[in-house]
Parts: sequence; C-alpha cells; structure tokens
Amino acid sequence: MKALLGTSQNPGGLILHNYSGGGLAEFAVAKENLTVSRPAEVSAAEGAGLPIAGLTAHQALTQVVGINLDGSGPEKNILITAASGGVGHYAVQLAKLGNTHVTATCGARNIDLVKSLGADEVLDYKTPDGAALKSPSGRTFDFVIHCATGIPWSTFEPNLSTNGKVIDITPTASTMLTFALKKLTFSKKQLVPLVVSPKKENLECLVGLVKEGKLKTVIDSKHPLSKAEDAWAKSIDGHATGKIIVEP
Repeated sequence: MKALLGTSQNPGGLILHNYSGGGLAEFAVAKENLTVSRPAEVSAAEGAGLPIAGLTAHQALTQVVGINLDGSGPEKNILITAASGGVGHYAVQLAKLGNTHVTATCGARNIDLVKSLGADEVLDYKTPDGAALKSPSGRTFDFVIHCATGIPWSTFEPNLSTNGKVIDITPTASTMLTFALKKLTFSKKQLVPLVVSPKKENLECLVGLVKEGKLKTVIDSKHPLSKAEDAWAKSIDGHATGKIIVEP
C-alpha cells in the first residue's frame, strides 16, 4: 500500500484523525472523540503518522486476527505484504507484540529495515519465492495482512492454513467478488475486506505504545506545507518507506 500522508501540525498537542477525507492545512477542526492528547515523549511527526495507517494495522490485527498485544494467546502465523509501507511497518511491529511468527514481503532495499522491526522472515517480492509468497520455513499462514495491490487470490490460497484468511486493507470490486464467492461456497479459506472504523481508544493505545518505545513511526521524508505537491508525488509513486510527513 502507498504510504499515507500525515501532517505534523498538532494544535494544542493533539493528534487529529479525520476519516472522512480532506486535505492539508495549518489548522483543522475535529470532533473531540477523534482527538487524543500527544504526550511530550511523542514527537508531532511520530504522532501524525498514526492516523490512519496505524489504526488500520491495529484494527486488522486486534479485531480481525484477534491477537493480544501483551503476547498472550495461541501462536499465529501471519504474512504481511508491503511490510515497509505506511500500514505494513506498523503491522509488523504490532504483530510481534502478540504471539506471532511474522513473514513479510518488501523490496530488497528495505529487507534489513523490516527485519529490524521484528519480522521473523522477509522476502523480496521481486524474487520467485517472494512473488509466490512462499515462507522460507515452509509455513502456511493463518492470516495475511494484505497491504499491497495486484496479488490474485490464486497466489494466496495455496499458502493459507486450513482456515486461513486474507485481510485486504484496500478492497476493490474484485476483492468483494471473491469475498462473496468464498462465502457462498462455504470455503474455509476467506478473503476479508477491511473497512476501518476509527476509535479514540485505539488511537490512545497506539500513542501509548509509541511513548513506551514499543512502537515507532518510520518516517520516509518530511515536506513543508508549501511543498505539499512533492509529498503527494512521492506518495503516488508508491515506493515510500514508512510515512510521508507534511510539516507547517
């Protein structure tokens, strides 16, 4: 998935989340239930990366996968695609707070970064095994956090465990068709479209993890608001590592 843009302008030490779209501005108005106080230990740039990428990773892992961030619960094998991107780099870190074995895909230049975030196995998506999503240790996946695009269901299916699920964070019409087909045929392997439902408590959780040093925002680049078009161009290019931040 392309890295999403964030703004490090946080009036009054607040982290704002606007899930209804919008643009970039020096000041923003948001509902109180979508704002979280930013502690001094969390920089504005770090906080700005959390909505909506961090929330997407958090919801996918805690609500759909069902991992416990305290490390309890049965072990799960998880694959994260585009693991160096905006959502992916948060997903790797959050998954490793749970009892998981994480296999990740990314470009060759980001393999060391993704390993440093905690991934147990990392595949270059341009290699044959990476393109086929083959675990180096021969594991099948209980869940896939799918942050990339253009990978067909036929590539995922043979790599899934008996009840494996692919959580698509950018669902398309094709995603919905496959989702419906798998439901209609009572398939044990499922494709799950994720529609993010932002919650204040989830954002508070993420901010707390950053404060405690258990989660970090990888910043690809920072751009002044006057050069916002450069940030958008970099995002559209689709090869950002972590988050692109716009500063006032």
